[in-house]
Amino acid sequence: MSETFGSAIYPGSSGRRPGVTAASLLVLSVVVGVVLFASLRSPLKDDIAWLLYVARRWLAGRELYIDVVEVNPPLIVWISAVPIQIANWLGVDQQLVAIPFFVSAVMSCAWWTSVLLTPRHGVFSDPIPVFAAISTVLLLVPAGDLGQREHLLVAAALPYLALFAGSLDGEQPVAWAAVSAGLLAGLGCALKPRYALVFLALECLAFARGLRPWRLMPLSAATSLVAYGGLVALLCPAYLRRAVPLALALYGATDVSFVHLLADSVVLIMVEGLALLLWWMLQQRMPERSLMLVLVLCAAVSTTVCFMDGKDWFYHRLPATIAVLLALILCVASVWSRGRHHGWGSMVPSVLAAVAGLILSISAIQRLEPEVAMAVEPDRSTVARLEKLIRQEHAHTYIAFSEWIALGFPVVNNTGVAWASRFDSMWALKGELWRARFDPAASREWPIRRWVVHDFIAGCPDLAVVDRRGGLNYVEVLTASDPAFARAWSRYKPVDAFDGLVIYRRSAAGCVDPWVAAGELGTGQTP
Repeated sequence: MSETFGSAIYPGSSGRRPGVTAASLLVLSVVVGVVLFASLRSPLKDDIAWLLYVARRWLAGRELYIDVVEVNPPLIVWISAVPIQIANWLGVDQQLVAIPFFVSAVMSCAWWTSVLLTPRHGVFSDPIPVFAAISTVLLLVPAGDLGQREHLLVAAALPYLALFAGSLDGEQPVAWAAVSAGLLAGLGCALKPRYALVFLALECLAFARGLRPWRLMPLSAATSLVAYGGLVALLCPAYLRRAVPLALALYGATDVSFVHLLADSVVLIMVEGLALLLWWMLQQRMPERSLMLVLVLCAAVSTTVCFMDGKDWFYHRLPATIAVLLALILCVASVWSRGRHHGWGSMVPSVLAAVAGLILSISAIQRLEPEVAMAVEPDRSTVARLEKLIRQEHAHTYIAFSEWIALGFPVVNNTGVAWASRFDSMWALKGELWRARFDPAASREWPIRRWVVHDFIAGCPDLAVVDRRGGLNYVEVLTASDPAFARAWSRYKPVDAFDGLVIYRRSAAGCVDPWVAAGELGTGQTP
């Protein structure tokens, strides 16, 4: 059987059930339709919109990490450039290309995974229901976070996980499949290098099972990761010199406590524990036990990475949530397909798995509901109201004093207004203020206030949004710390207010300041 474990492009027909196939395709069609409707009609996710903006600036000749400040690795910018270029060729809105692009990418990974699993027969005999199940999870769980780095990396890792589980069972994947899956997984890991811990944990499991580490698939993954690192050092040295130190110095301002993270993740951790217990109960009679173990291990280590990141953003939990939900679905499918051979008592684990999977699925649907609501009434969202106001005021330049990226992006993407900052939001300013509490040298090493003020006066935005919904009042901070900003801000008057935001319009006078004019001639104004 080792010879056939890569030949899934020629799946057999045994074990196929037309009713199951039709039902799975129907469910997938509904999920794809709802996700596309919600994603295309509602405002584009702020992180994705910002990356598309960065990619567009890069394609226009700007230098990454110098002309535009970004802390994400170059690969995600390069990927984001693909839908931007396609949209330019077709002359259509970037959102109409970006969303289908990301949907197609993750569904392609799902299809390849299902094809690679087909030779293992049993519940994998028909690739279509397997493809439908994986695709449904990959599209439903992210909800509004479709296309995030964590989303793409877990999709890219699935073919690797499928082949790896086969290796634990003594299967030998064909060379092309092993190399391709390894390269794809390595690139997926490059999107967020901390997830190399997942692959390290898998190799520890492989070593415990007697497998050598110099197998073709992990070597291919490591090669692609190292090659990417060399490419970054060669093509984007500013990422290593500027973006990484900036993130290490200031990104901790958005961290939350361990207790907070634990409270947010308690359901996920309990489900992972249940999945591990179910694997232990079923390992003697479950043919797919290795794949289930691999998925549970992937979920557990991904949760550890989430805690290392220290952020309470849901999309950081995407890899763990997707992996454990796939493990639960696999458990249910395996037990129910063989329940009649082992008695109805063996169905208890599948019921527990189904309940846990249902809990995660309901949570995913609840996260998708706001996106659907905005898609039904897109003009009522805060982003849409800001875009309408920008057009009414005939603004050409714009800025938002907020940590919420959505006040800047996708607003800038959709209106074409110029963004008067090198940052996507005020996160870096918050980081400087946070670090200055325990590091007196922070403001000298990272003078974010000075950079924000310089960009504001040089860009002289027609409209400025001030977020009053809590947290720092960045206008007050800048006014108190910089006279140049105070003089420029005195020319702004409020023109509207809604949803906790106050919108200011600049008077006819400009923002030119001798300090800024002198700074533009210097060399120390770019981070």
